[in-house]
Amino acid sequence: MDQIIAEFSSVFSSLINGFPYFISHFGAAIFILIVAVYIYEKITPYDELELVKNGNTAAAISLSGGIIGLALPLAFCLNGSVNLIDLIIWGTVILIVQIIAFYVANLVIDDLSKRIENNEIGPAILLFSGKIAVSMLNAAAVAI
Repeated sequence: MDQIIAEFSSVFSSLINGFPYFISHFGAAIFILIVAVYIYEKITPYDELELVKNGNTAAAISLSGGIIGLALPLAFCLNGSVNLIDLIIWGTVILIVQIIAFYVANLVIDDLSKRIENNEIGPAILLFSGKIAVSMLNAAAVAI
């Protein structure tokens, strides 16, 4: 019984000591994600969120890819960050890479913006997969 109490005490002590670190880093990551999604949304040539609110499935697919595409490498960054400044710097790099990926996709898929606005699912799925593929590579590179 004493061993169980000692183990519980050790785990509880670890929780108490680590909780502020968890809250600060998780909170910062959520904040970075929200800011990154906002910036991403404002930089894209169409208002995906407004299109989603109006029932545009293609925009929902595209925006979902953008959110996951930003969150995935940010999660890997969070896992390996040494402090909040590290997280902020790499979070910025992640955003820049994902924006570049969007614009490259825009060059590859003819009239991408207009096709998303017209609720064409095919280009949206291709854009989604491109965002996720780049995100996965981005996450792996950040984790090095």
